[in-house]
Amino acid sequence: MSEERDMQNEQELNQEELVEEQGVDINEDGTVIDDEATRIAELEKALAESQATVEAQKDTVLRAKADAENARRRADTEVEKARKFALERFAGELLPVVDNLERAISAADAENESVKPLLEGVEMTHKSFLDTVEKFGLALVDPVGEVFNPELHQAMSMQESAEHAPNTVIAVMQKGYSLNGRLLRPAMVMVSKAPSGEATSSVDTQA
Repeated sequence: MSEERDMQNEQELNQEELVEEQGVDINEDGTVIDDEATRIAELEKALAESQATVEAQKDTVLRAKADAENARRRADTEVEKARKFALERFAGELLPVVDNLERAISAADAENESVKPLLEGVEMTHKSFLDTVEKFGLALVDPVGEVFNPELHQAMSMQESAEHAPNTVIAVMQKGYSLNGRLLRPAMVMVSKAPSGEATSSVDTQA
């Protein structure tokens, strides 16, 4: 019994010396606490948490970047639309001016020497006007000889013709115009149809 107590005391003494000499900690059951392993475990846990946070933040940044890019594209699209069609109403108001110039040219007596200088001035004004508006996307729709297209033409009348295939535009009463590919005003046209007794295709005169 005495020997057992001596051995226990010796173990306790050895543990105390270990604590003092090596700076280690001892559990209540007498086992040595490994501070280095504990510290490593804590660091590994902190690292895993940090990595998870970084991944979450990275995902948030990528989503924010994608949202910003989509917003920029939408803004660019809206700006482009506004740029293309901002002049639509203004251009529409100018078309009667073009029509009047063309009527003046058609009505003028080109053989009259006193009228020729005035006619040349009107023709130059008409050409200059068209050249200017074309720079902003205004395009002429003058479909004589083309197949009737209800998306671009408005049929005002039909006329039998053996010289033209049915549904061909044989005359233009009023020229049409488009702005950057979008129809601004349809061309008012006369459309051919087959002579009486021959098959003909129907044309929607209200197109």
